[in-house]
Amino acid sequence: MQVSLESTSSIERRMTIGVPATQVNSEVEKRLRKTARTVRMNGFRPGKVPMSVVKKRYGEGVRQEVIGEMMRDAYVEALQKEDLNPAGYPKFEPKKIEDGEDLEFIATFEIYPEVAIGDLSSISVEKEDFEIVDADVDSMIEKLRQQSSVWKDSEDAAAEGDRLTIDFKGMVDGEAFEGGSAQNAQIVIGSKRMIPGFEDGLVGLKAGDEKTLDLTFPEDYHAENLKGKPAQFEVKVSKVERSELPEINDEFFAQYGVQEGGEEAFKVEIRKNMEREAKFAIANKVKQQVVDQLLGLSEFEVPSALVDSEVNRMREDAAQRFGGGQMKASQLPAELFKDQAVKRVKTGLIFAQVVKDNNLEATEEQIEAKIRELASSYQEPEQVVSWYMSNPEQKAQMQSVVLEDVVVDFVADKAKIETKSVSYEDAVKPRTASAAEADQAEDAEQSAE
Repeated sequence: MQVSLESTSSIERRMTIGVPATQVNSEVEKRLRKTARTVRMNGFRPGKVPMSVVKKRYGEGVRQEVIGEMMRDAYVEALQKEDLNPAGYPKFEPKKIEDGEDLEFIATFEIYPEVAIGDLSSISVEKEDFEIVDADVDSMIEKLRQQSSVWKDSEDAAAEGDRLTIDFKGMVDGEAFEGGSAQNAQIVIGSKRMIPGFEDGLVGLKAGDEKTLDLTFPEDYHAENLKGKPAQFEVKVSKVERSELPEINDEFFAQYGVQEGGEEAFKVEIRKNMEREAKFAIANKVKQQVVDQLLGLSEFEVPSALVDSEVNRMREDAAQRFGGGQMKASQLPAELFKDQAVKRVKTGLIFAQVVKDNNLEATEEQIEAKIRELASSYQEPEQVVSWYMSNPEQKAQMQSVVLEDVVVDFVADKAKIETKSVSYEDAVKPRTASAAEADQAEDAEQSAE
């Protein structure tokens, strides 16, 4: 086998590979003989079909099959010979495939780039420190009560926070418009789901009331034909419901896994969960800062095959999240995800290089500790731990997560750390996404709609 290698860019390679005709012909003959032993043809007994007939009928198909397999096998052998690590699949371009001549083809492919990590000490990270006060715990308990509230029919006039079941019909210039009507729609006053003025116009209504709302669509409304247009909505209320909060008692505590100890034990458990949530949020914000600055320290070309693969994963995820399983990923434009996919692939390559350069690893102890941290939020944590530790695939995924944490911790140890004291509410707030990432998420959601 002959191999010649050409570099067409920092990561693209063009490899010309030659396979002797004798090797190709030998394999073709071998397969044709095997075919002759099993083929059935009219006028011949099984296994007695002449080779000349078999070759005439099946020769070209068998040869094409052999050539395809030999190109793949020769490509893999050439990679090993040249000590190359491809990123993605190659593109094969046959040059000579004529019968009796040496097989010659070109394989064009990308390799993983060389990644040089810059000075880690130049990285600066802001790390938040927080304290949970009693008022934070009380506020969280009130949020939990809101989440556990139930709707009860009310004969009173509708007020802020009440839920109304209504029929409505929207008209613009005296004509109904698409999406402007609904029956048995449930609207919570103050939720801001409807255009400005709609929910405010429901205040004071009771079950059985009817009202016409004179409103104007916002200038930035998503439907072009409705921007800034005046509209009338005919509304009929069939039900008014008011939220009823649960009492703070043992029954309420039991919903959150606290069976004994009353309110004091419940507050202890709530505080533990809040601390865990805040620590996770802070660690995630540190990770984002590390990632952003590592990206600025390393410049290299990213293999398009890896980017395309990541784009496809992101499209699948977006189709599930925004399309509710009712849309195909192919319906979402790939370009929406291109920039973020490049960032993800580049981050993965940088992390892998940091691991390699510094012999980092995720130990069994670290993996188990991470699993236990995750399991602590479940009612039966030991069952969760056992499931992860006995499931190789899930354990491998957790190992990847832990290894990312190891890289972040390693880089943070080398970086300049500035500690900032914040409230619990600020601690759990996510770091603001970049404008590009925010626009991408919005575009994906609109495409799914």
